[in-house]
Amino acid sequence: MNRVAGKVVLITGAARGQGRSHAVRLAAEGADIIAVDGCDDIGSVGYPLATVDDLDETVRLVEKEGRRAVSIRCDVRDRQQLTASVNDAVAELGHLDVVIANAGIAPLSTRASEGFVDAVDVNLVGAINTISACVEHLRAGASIIAIGSFAAFSNTVSTRTAGAAGYTFSKKALAHYVNDLAVQLAPLSIRANVVHPTNVNTDMLHSRPVYEQFLPEVENPTRQAAEAAFPVLQALPIPWVEPEDVSNAVVYLASDESRFVTGVQMRVDGGALVKSRPWTG
Repeated sequence: MNRVAGKVVLITGAARGQGRSHAVRLAAEGADIIAVDGCDDIGSVGYPLATVDDLDETVRLVEKEGRRAVSIRCDVRDRQQLTASVNDAVAELGHLDVVIANAGIAPLSTRASEGFVDAVDVNLVGAINTISACVEHLRAGASIIAIGSFAAFSNTVSTRTAGAAGYTFSKKALAHYVNDLAVQLAPLSIRANVVHPTNVNTDMLHSRPVYEQFLPEVENPTRQAAEAAFPVLQALPIPWVEPEDVSNAVVYLASDESRFVTGVQMRVDGGALVKSRPWTG
């Protein structure tokens, strides 16, 4: 307990899934939370995104832990609005210590070019916008954490649709961006790292676009059929990790326990990479 006591943490995509898990876990460890989410659907995605009620529930759960919460309804693609909202939230809470660029979409079924554009705009540009909006508030000891994906390291993740290609590109580019950002921020004693999960048990995973990626030859694949196929990705005999498993890594990188850890690509992937890529020592 209290591993991040007194810190203020900003999290994008905080209304549900991994983002909510990070918010509640960090609150339980003593942090106040700025919870950001667009709370609007995006046409190319192919599954419903979080709602205002979801964001309100995240705030309620943070406050249930006895911590302060400020919610921001903002699309991470809108840098101007995001910057203004972040400035207001930081003024209200007094400071900012940790930034978690978590917001992401997976328009994997979309063959039209808008799927590529939307995936890159949210997953990559949205993360860059978030960091850009926050970096002026950060001081020595601060931590930036981006949520990537196993797709950043895989040459086997499907790019057969424009949306899937955009998703894969965005996660690869995000990993590269944070790697180089860590070098630039190191003289300021600000750290930057990426956490790369495999399948995570969230609404994004349990959606038709993802089912179709795992079962491309099956018409209208069911959840049951997809769950039977999910373990093919990992070395460990699991279909997915839980959001809390990713939050464990996030708490470590947000805390002073990792004060000398920067530029790391931390995988919570159930052995997906070691299964897919031979050792090149």
